[in-house]
Amino acid sequence: MTIDHDAGEPVWQQMARIIRDMITSGEVPKGKLLPSVRTLAQRYEVSDGTVKHALAELRQEGLVETVNGRGVFVR
Repeated sequence: MTIDHDAGEPVWQQMARIIRDMITSGEVPKGKLLPSVRTLAQRYEVSDGTVKHALAELRQEGLVETVNGRGVFVR
């Protein structure tokens, strides 16, 4: 998947959908570490803040959890 910077949908929502798809498809299974914020930002050519906003949304949905000093894991 790619980010469409010209789409009507905010970039952070597109990023959240990409990460959500990574989880629901099993690409990143339950209990596993997601790629780092920096890695995701570079891969999809977005800012760190965009990735963090997307992860905050997924955290609210209960799909991921952040472990300080370790990263973001799939719930």
